[in-house]
Amino acid sequence: MSQEDQGFTVKDRRTFSEDGSSRQEEPQAADKPQAEAQEEPRRQDAPRFEHLPPVDFSGLIISLSHAAMMHLGHIPDPASGQPRQELALARHTIDTIGMLKEKTKGNLTEDEHRLIEGALTELRLAFVQANR
Repeated sequence: MSQEDQGFTVKDRRTFSEDGSSRQEEPQAADKPQAEAQEEPRRQDAPRFEHLPPVDFSGLIISLSHAAMMHLGHIPDPASGQPRQELALARHTIDTIGMLKEKTKGNLTEDEHRLIEGALTELRLAFVQANR
């Protein structure tokens, strides 16, 4: 049977050998699949995101609070650099934080509980002031 009749070829691209030691040779660019070769430019952007905060509940609440403050016009829109009020979006984001508070009741640390309570108090006050 010729290679054309086989339909596909399997190449070992692992970076380690059978005994567990590291292989010295890098796969050639011609050996890389097309999708992998297209991803290389995106990998160059990866160092920009090295210092992202850990994914945790507090980070989520802070992120949502930041978005609500932006929708209330207290923080400039990153795209335009200008503050914009989008009260419907602000209310939706505040309600989302409120829903998270209810759904996580009894499962939060004391610090997380204080964070969500403080964020909701501050955001609700800012929303009322924005509606005057």
